[in-house]
Amino acid sequence: MARLKFGAFLAPHHPIGEHPMLQFRRDLDLVEQLDSLGYDEFWCGEHHSSGWEMIASPEMFLAAAGERTKRIRLGTGVVSLPYHHPYNVAQRMVQLDHMTGGRAIFGSGPGALASDAHTLGIDPMTQRDRQDEAIGVIRRLFSGERVTAKSDWFTMNDAALQLLPLQEEMPFVVASQISPSGMTLAGKYGIGIISLGSMTTQGLMSLQQQWQFAEDAAKKHGTKVDRANWRVLLTWHIAETREQARREAGPGLMRWHNEYNVGTLQRPGLTAFASPDEAVDKTAFVDGAASVIGTPDDLVKMIKNVMQVSGGIGAVIGFVHDWANPENTRRSWDMVARYVVPEINGYIDGLRKSQKFVIENRAIFERAGQAVMAKIMENEKAAEALKVTGAGRVAIPAVNAPDLQKEAAKR
Repeated sequence: MARLKFGAFLAPHHPIGEHPMLQFRRDLDLVEQLDSLGYDEFWCGEHHSSGWEMIASPEMFLAAAGERTKRIRLGTGVVSLPYHHPYNVAQRMVQLDHMTGGRAIFGSGPGALASDAHTLGIDPMTQRDRQDEAIGVIRRLFSGERVTAKSDWFTMNDAALQLLPLQEEMPFVVASQISPSGMTLAGKYGIGIISLGSMTTQGLMSLQQQWQFAEDAAKKHGTKVDRANWRVLLTWHIAETREQARREAGPGLMRWHNEYNVGTLQRPGLTAFASPDEAVDKTAFVDGAASVIGTPDDLVKMIKNVMQVSGGIGAVIGFVHDWANPENTRRSWDMVARYVVPEINGYIDGLRKSQKFVIENRAIFERAGQAVMAKIMENEKAAEALKVTGAGRVAIPAVNAPDLQKEAAKR
């Protein structure tokens, strides 16, 4: 089975109150940490309102992140295509790809916040069609075509990129919520998907149906979609124990839910939590929970369930949040890299098998000890010295050290 990739998605969601400059720097520190821990991908988004989400240009942020990192792939999660002239988007992504040494992933969406579209005077009813139109044009530009196109929102006259992406084929990824539009778009163009709606129970349980939308669209348009290019977003906070994770994440989770989801976005059907414990219980400890607040083992179980429910995905992307303080948040990401990733991808299976083989076949290896004993017992002084420095009396025990008590009993 192909290994599962792991990454992080920074919207960002930061509580209002901290110095924005320091938030940007802390976010860049996180990317650097994730790179050193071996995470595969890092994503950041584009927002222009709400107060909690203050990265307006993912390309600028990722260019800075590229200077701090070596191997992690850097994805726009996402560029809201209806907000921009497609030619300018293509130019910026090409520059980002070159500046990051060919590590850019082009993620796009129609725009998530109604307040952003309102600010720009864009009719929400046009956003998904405009995203579709822009993707088609940008793909032509990336292939080196000279494009002339006139739309109700952009014009191109003999437009061509004087510089193409560094990658032979830059990955295209579209964001998908619970509606079929994102998956259908992925199927139409045969490109990747990042499912953002999976952070809810409803979204998690609909993953299999979502993939069917993509496959149906691919069949209709004569393309193919690959589960290896399907990314699913999950939320977690990990600590040594569930009790510790609860203490660390509860207050911040309550604030995020009450102030942002309920108070700012006023999402339908949501009510405020009365306490941190209620926040944790209703987020991570209900049937079908789409979040983990607990131990590495809890997250392993959740990811295996997602693999089963979805039918198979290519990457798990963790949602970056400030539920816990910066130190405990960084520790959570560290624990996922150290204990969850190797467990899911089988990196330590061979070590366990090797240990089990040695334990279960001890009798086979006793001859090595007998050989050592034979040489020792040939020399009277060596035999006496081993009584002082024998097995159990040195810092690094010798696996083949003979059993002196057993030998004395024989004699």
